Amino acid sequence: MTEPPVTVPAGGAASPDLQSRHDLLAYRGLLAFTFVLFIRPQDSLPFLDPLHLGDLTATFAVLALAAARLSRGAPVTRLTPELMAVLGLGLVMLATAPFSVWPGGAVEVFSDLYVKVIIIFALMVNTLTTQARLRAFINVVVLGTSYIGVRAVVDYARGVNLVEDGRVTGAVGGLFGNPNDMALNMVAFLPLGIVIGLGRGRPALRLLALIGVPAITGAIIFSKSRGGTVGLLAMMLVLLYQMRRLRPGVAVLVVAASLATLPLLPSSFTSRMSSIFNAEEDPTGSREARKQLLREGYQAFLDHPVFGLGAGQFQNYQPENREEAWRETHNAVLQVAAELGIVGLIVFMLLVGYGFAAVFRTGSTLRRIRRARRAREPDPVFGRREPLELYASAMMASLTGWFVAALFASVAYYWTFYIVLGLAVALRDVTMRDLESSPVSSPDQLRAKAA
Repeated sequence: MTEPPVTVPAGGAASPDLQSRHDLLAYRGLLAFTFVLFIRPQDSLPFLDPLHLGDLTATFAVLALAAARLSRGAPVTRLTPELMAVLGLGLVMLATAPFSVWPGGAVEVFSDLYVKVIIIFALMVNTLTTQARLRAFINVVVLGTSYIGVRAVVDYARGVNLVEDGRVTGAVGGLFGNPNDMALNMVAFLPLGIVIGLGRGRPALRLLALIGVPAITGAIIFSKSRGGTVGLLAMMLVLLYQMRRLRPGVAVLVVAASLATLPLLPSSFTSRMSSIFNAEEDPTGSREARKQLLREGYQAFLDHPVFGLGAGQFQNYQPENREEAWRETHNAVLQVAAELGIVGLIVFMLLVGYGFAAVFRTGSTLRRIRRARRAREPDPVFGRREPLELYASAMMASLTGWFVAALFASVAYYWTFYIVLGLAVALRDVTMRDLESSPVSSPDQLRAKAA
């Protein structure tokens, strides 16, 4: 879908006047919603709860976006392939609801959660259009995650907010409402904090990262989440591989820090992690229960391959031979397969593929151009593009960490993946716009040099 062209200057950011005339209010509303989503001030200040701050900020942002775009004769939203797929998954939810084990519950998952995901994803695609905006959004995400990480570490030290034999949980609800969800979200957003610490930005932000990154890592460890720990290891391996050219010294620091941390790990953490391979180390029986849920989720998909059980309804599915009643699949891929059928599974995996493809395109394009220009002449705009390449490395690690951790959690319709996907799409679009507006070469010349 086309819209009137917007001129972007060589610096990669629209002018302040252009922002104010178009979607600046929508962008600020998106930042406010993200702050509320992560920090959840209503949990600490109950008098804010009746205000429904999340709904209020999201509504303001989407109305501001619609007004700004319609005022210049553009469609209400850009329809990128990723947004179309996000919408497509929502349509599958609605289309399969009449065949659900509880149609009303399936529709409620869409109306109470997923429609908000669609709105925020659309806002990200439409408003994160410059490096400055992308950077500010990432700063808010890292700030929120760091805040929860610091509180989790302090709570663990104090012995409060502990569940299930000493596992720390988030100090607020929502994204961080239980140890497994908290660990998964921190795995997904930790690479962004690492990049802020490695960047050349403002000292205050780098100080935030120096505090936040260890706190986030500590929170993952103290959550004692097996899925989160496996996701953390996968994420770090990908991040180190991605960063080996831009920051070769990072690998040495990470390995050294990891080795220094090993003796400090609580024995309850190491014994819980060993239960991944040794059932005798799991006195709660959760390891075997997870395996049984995987079998039951797969069987549910085989029994209902076309329409599934309905969004969010696996836990309400009670065949005669089910052993783990009233529980979720604890696997995002099986969750979609069992609940939305084969079409939903295809759309969901397409979304995951879109995320990796967007980041891969961004990173590979920037690397080819950097190598080509350094081989011929100094690149006068490399300093402006280096953060984009760092973000690409971080987001590849974020997607990997989320996907691995999501193999142990039922989070297919929840916020985290769609925030990371939105960042990947925004990063790709900002990068391509930056290259097209380059004062050094035309896009064709840059591509020719990079070939």
